[in-house]
Amino acid sequence: MIFPRLAAAIFVLVLIGMLAAVCVGGLMFFGPMLTHTNNVEHADGKIISIGPGRNFVLKTATGMALHFQCGGSCHASLPHMQRHLHEGAHTDVYYVTGAKLTLLAVDVD
Repeated sequence: MIFPRLAAAIFVLVLIGMLAAVCVGGLMFFGPMLTHTNNVEHADGKIISIGPGRNFVLKTATGMALHFQCGGSCHASLPHMQRHLHEGAHTDVYYVTGAKLTLLAVDVD
């Protein structure tokens, strides 16, 4: 009599865990698309320099160095970006292309 109840409890816990993982994964994948407009592009890599201000250079996996300007509409904190620089952490940048092909960062994480 105890085994079916134990099996049901384990099944429910596994089911809840799988649903939670799918929801979190979906939000991680689709979240940035929901918060930004359609013309926002994505780049990822490692920050190799910061300054002046919150402007920074991102080195992509292909070795390209992209120079981003981080103005008033940029959702990034300087301490967070500095931590990524010092730790060599992977960084995702969502940006728009501005006048004269400048890259204007919208969100840095």
